[in-house]
Amino acid sequence: MVKSAYIHIPFCKSKCHYCSFVSFPVLERKGAYINALKNQIKSEYGGEALETLYFGGGTPSLLSVKELEGILKLFTIKDGLEVTLELNPETVGAEYFQSLARTPVNRLSIGVQSFDDEILRCIGRRHKSSDVFRVVEEARCAGFNNISLDFIYGLPNQTEESFISDLKCAASLGVEHISLYGLKIEEGCFFYSQMPQNIADEEMQAQMYLSAIDALKERGFEHYEISNFAHGGKFSRHNNNYWKNQEYYGFGLAAHGYVNGVRYSNPINLDDYLENPLRKDFSRQLDEQEKLEEEIFLGLRLKSGINVDFINAKFNIDFAKKYKEVLSKYMLTGHIECKNSVYSLTQSGILVSNTILSEFLE
Repeated sequence: MVKSAYIHIPFCKSKCHYCSFVSFPVLERKGAYINALKNQIKSEYGGEALETLYFGGGTPSLLSVKELEGILKLFTIKDGLEVTLELNPETVGAEYFQSLARTPVNRLSIGVQSFDDEILRCIGRRHKSSDVFRVVEEARCAGFNNISLDFIYGLPNQTEESFISDLKCAASLGVEHISLYGLKIEEGCFFYSQMPQNIADEEMQAQMYLSAIDALKERGFEHYEISNFAHGGKFSRHNNNYWKNQEYYGFGLAAHGYVNGVRYSNPINLDDYLENPLRKDFSRQLDEQEKLEEEIFLGLRLKSGINVDFINAKFNIDFAKKYKEVLSKYMLTGHIECKNSVYSLTQSGILVSNTILSEFLE
């Protein structure tokens, strides 16, 4: 049964230099896009009382509260629904938060990336560090009590010390959640053709990440997934549904979904989506082996790992026997551990997780 929905809002005021996501600074097309988005939701949403909704982007906070309400009213809203809105600090103010607090939105994900204004300028961000302090305070005053901050490590001229200082500052704001992402320069972003100087190599990124784990743990944050840390048990329920391999809708340009065992993706071309928001660029019914592999990939991202009894019952296999070779190999090297019938990556295993996970593929 579908438990979540992701809604992509592809508009930005300008493109950050590291960003290769599907987003555009073409706000004049926002109205047409919202109409197409609503048409897709009306056609594909089954009316379920979902557990989570997530507005991602792009910059979803470029939608007015009225525009958000117009989308939200298409869903069955029940008590306990987690509704997350991603936002950039320079796009919102106290009045926006006061209005937003009267909608079902109850979780905010703020793109911070760094508290160093020079680094922010270098990577093409439009906000300053002072904007972050302002919006957190304004959101609190409006009644929001579930706030997440996103950071990137390995940025140009960023040191390990400055990165950890950023995280200490974030923790001091009393936020409930922090997400960390290593800088990846991929085709389609400004930095791909204009490579910045003085960025961290792979080894330095690993050291920054390990130091971050320690710094956040000292401040009461639980490291519950490779990139995510929660305070007071405020996990991202939406992302947890992904990692637990639950089904979800994907609405909007370039959004991915997983419904009735079918993985799909919507068009990445804006004109194509506006012309036909029901079209799929990709759609595939997964077989049992593919479902199993996804269960492993996603489960091992979580610190809680893979429960052998659960996965054996779900897929009618003997997990330890089927994957004896790869499990033995990485348990011997200390990259995987098993406690109480649960397999999970160790801290050293997380650093080479892509290599390890690839060996579970048949």
